[in-house]
Amino acid sequence: MFRINNTWMMVATFLVFIMHLGFAGLESGFTRAKNAVNILFKNVSILCIGILAYALVGFNLMYPGDQFAGSFFGFAGFGIGAGSAGLTSAYNEGYTYYTDFLFQAMFAATAATIISGAVAERIKMGSFMLFATLYVALAYPIVGMWKWGGGWLQELGFHDFAGSTIVHGVGGWGALVAAWMLGPRLGKFIDGKPRPIAGHSLPLAFIGAFLLWLGWFGFNGGSVLSADPGAVSLVLVTTNLAAAAGALGALVVSYLASKTYDLGMVLNGVLGGLVAITAGADVIGPTGSVIVGLAGGALVVLSMLAIDRMGIDDPVGAVSVHLVCGVWGTLAVGIFGKADPAVLGYSLSFTNQLIGVAACGVFCAIVSFVFLTAVKMIAGLRVDQEEELHGLDAAEHGIEAYSGLPFSAPN
Repeated sequence: MFRINNTWMMVATFLVFIMHLGFAGLESGFTRAKNAVNILFKNVSILCIGILAYALVGFNLMYPGDQFAGSFFGFAGFGIGAGSAGLTSAYNEGYTYYTDFLFQAMFAATAATIISGAVAERIKMGSFMLFATLYVALAYPIVGMWKWGGGWLQELGFHDFAGSTIVHGVGGWGALVAAWMLGPRLGKFIDGKPRPIAGHSLPLAFIGAFLLWLGWFGFNGGSVLSADPGAVSLVLVTTNLAAAAGALGALVVSYLASKTYDLGMVLNGVLGGLVAITAGADVIGPTGSVIVGLAGGALVVLSMLAIDRMGIDDPVGAVSVHLVCGVWGTLAVGIFGKADPAVLGYSLSFTNQLIGVAACGVFCAIVSFVFLTAVKMIAGLRVDQEEELHGLDAAEHGIEAYSGLPFSAPN
């Protein structure tokens, strides 16, 4: 069983890795061709930075050891190293030390990738990389320690199975603060009214969304932390039902709002359903998962419209998908979740869920603002107007994504 469990964990890790390809496709498809190289560069940089920063600092911040149980902070030292016991079931009956690190490192990089979409087409590459490094190395693992590392939220009885708040909420709060501090893209708002800026490739965004859907089977299924047939099959079913229901919820609400069948909204509805069920995929049944997904898809559309009216520019809908649906899904555990307290170790409670969401939100919003302010003072945040108009591919990379595309096209 140790070999089987560890193999499933590695397969799940591969699936979560593929999600980064999905993020790259979705984000580049939803933005303009003149910025495609910039989007792809950010996505590969985030993955590499995330893995290295998590190895150097993050893993031991997130899992500092039993001596920090119930705490707000702990640190087990720099770097990673398994030791002889770490390569056997003495470390964990489900996986080795290195399998654990690799799986968790994929999650860490995901949190920073979420932010990339919200700041697309206008942030300086160097500034974004610096902020992403700080966020993955420090902010994400501290919040993760509160629950998954045995910290105070675990002691409280807060439940977040695979990260509606701890991964998606953390990334979502960073995305919201960053988008607000950067300001909207040129031409996004005219006389205070939002203007749609179409992405250059819905087929690419479609492929990206489906790669994310596929990867989520590893994201949630791997979070069982074993190959237990009953637990894994339940999680995969609730995950899939929520995704399908999210698409339906977004379809209905977007059609009522615009009288069109909006593919972009439906794709984000799928993702909203997936984010929403991530907190409770193990404790919410099939019927509940459909309700959670439907509401998540509907919330994506309503939130995107509301964020536009607030004057915040989020090119791919990252805040709506990951923050809004992350909050909803985490709170939904306290409404629809059912589990034996003797098995879980605590009773599910809406109040505890609310406390966890609020604490993570306050912490991440403050830390994001502090980090971004420091980066702005050091290197600035936003590219200049001419660079933005001509496209970041030309300004920061000197290359075009598609042969023959004029750099100067200010669309």
